[in-house]
Amino acid sequence: MNVRFDEKGLVPAIVQDAVTKEVLTLAYMNQESLEKSLSTGETWFFSRSRQELWHKGATSGNTQKIVGMKVDCDQDAIVVLVEPAGPACHKGETSCFAEKLSGKSDILFKLEQVIADRELKRPEGAYTTYLFEKGLDKILKKIGEESAEVIIAAKNRDSEELKWEAADLIYHLLVLLKEQNLPFSEILNVLEQRHEPKPAE
Repeated sequence: MNVRFDEKGLVPAIVQDAVTKEVLTLAYMNQESLEKSLSTGETWFFSRSRQELWHKGATSGNTQKIVGMKVDCDQDAIVVLVEPAGPACHKGETSCFAEKLSGKSDILFKLEQVIADRELKRPEGAYTTYLFEKGLDKILKKIGEESAEVIIAAKNRDSEELKWEAADLIYHLLVLLKEQNLPFSEILNVLEQRHEPKPAE
């Protein structure tokens, strides 16, 4: 891998979850930490504050197994695709980028990531695991049931019931999208395209 290090001998490394594609952290590598990452299959970085190498998860156990590495077109930045064994952030968050500047919640994207993780790891006893194991017909049946319950709650003018049933419907829809390998972002793209003003004829 040809990499251009800066004047301090460092290159930024963007660590990304290989499954959910969530950006987990931004760290720096020097030549030695890059070589250790490649040889061990786990992430090693260079601490600019301590001026020393550090192995992610050496003390916490939250290691990052490297699935792949890519360099950008200028060869001065690296993307590291990993399978994390735990939170990436020292605060216990999945990602170091958990804080939102806008203050708005990205709960749908978080839920999409959780569903993707359940689909991959299939933890025993999880409802999402149950849905994936039962397959498409079961997921479609649940969407039909939740849709009917949304209709009933709306007809009854029961706003309290409606919000819970609508949440269940959205959850099951996200499960279906994952089963079909259709990212939620593509649904948003369609909505954005519909919202764009049409050019004057």
